[in-house]
Amino acid sequence: MIDLANVTVRRGSVPALDDVSLSFGRGGITALIGPNGAGKSTLLHAMSGLLPPTSGRVRVEGRDLAAVPATERARTVAVLTQTERVTARLTVRELVSFGRWPHHRGRPKAADRETVEEALELFDLSDLAGRRIDTLSGGQRQRAFVTMAYAQETPWMLLDEPLAALDPRHARDLMDRLHALTRPGAPGQRSVVVVLHDLGAAARYADRIVALRRGRLVTSGARLLTLTGPMLTDLFETSLTVRRLDGRDVVVPG
Repeated sequence: MIDLANVTVRRGSVPALDDVSLSFGRGGITALIGPNGAGKSTLLHAMSGLLPPTSGRVRVEGRDLAAVPATERARTVAVLTQTERVTARLTVRELVSFGRWPHHRGRPKAADRETVEEALELFDLSDLAGRRIDTLSGGQRQRAFVTMAYAQETPWMLLDEPLAALDPRHARDLMDRLHALTRPGAPGQRSVVVVLHDLGAAARYADRIVALRRGRLVTSGARLLTLTGPMLTDLFETSLTVRRLDGRDVVVPG
């Protein structure tokens, strides 16, 4: 479980997060939604330890995150940020292998290499494993970074806009794979917290919704209860409706 108690994060004099208290239970997909500047990325970074709170406390599995060494934290929480950059001419396999660093600390074993190959296969990147990252499309690079986070083999995966640069087919494919990983009984079941601007993806895949606006928590809870037309209309200040289509919820204007 990840618990945030009265967490505030300030950027200068402006609170990017303002007194947010939340609990994230294990398993399933939690979607962080809200307009630009709502504090979604800040919340994700605070949960991962990348951004220490100005005030308040973050606990992961009952431990104060501020007291957990970085290497141990990296075996519990994998985070994908919007600003991932690769300057070296790495292959996809080499990039994904970085996810194993918290486990082998520079001395990879056969089990680490096997985990990398399993991750490449799971996210359909085996055919691209030998390609250099700088030769891939933006969408292919994004999938490679998500695969690296998966290879880190942590119970928690925190993903900041993983659908950016993905076309509709690959976005749906990625969300299908993440959804399968979070189901009860899945091998190595993961808990995924994901920032989504695609409300259709949130309606289709999320188990829980956390809605933010101007750094404050608007609502949180099970998707079926929280993702409603009135809530979305208020949150985004534009008319939105949730409708049932072929057995699934969809978000449409009006």
